[in-house]
Amino acid sequence: MAELTFEITKHIGVISESSRGWTKELNMVSWNEREPKYDLREWNPDHTRMGKGVTLTEEEIETLRRLLNGEEIDDDIDENDFV
Repeated sequence: MAELTFEITKHIGVISESSRGWTKELNMVSWNEREPKYDLREWNPDHTRMGKGVTLTEEEIETLRRLLNGEEIDDDIDENDFV
C-alpha cells in the first residue's frame, strides 16, 4: 500500500475535544501533494494520527454552508433548566 502524505495548510478551527485529547477540526489539508481541500476529522494532539473524516471541495463547503444557514438547528437544551 502506498504511503499517504498530508499537510495541514490552514487550521480553520476546533469543533470539539474528546476526553482523550483528540480534537475534531476543520482544516484545509493537502493529501498526497494535491490541491488543499476542506477536511473535517479527529486528530491526536500532535497531528500525527487521524480518525476517519470527510473531505469537501470549495463547492461542497459552500453548499453545506447554505444548507446550514437555511436550517434551524435544534439543540438539546431545555430552557426551563435555566434561572
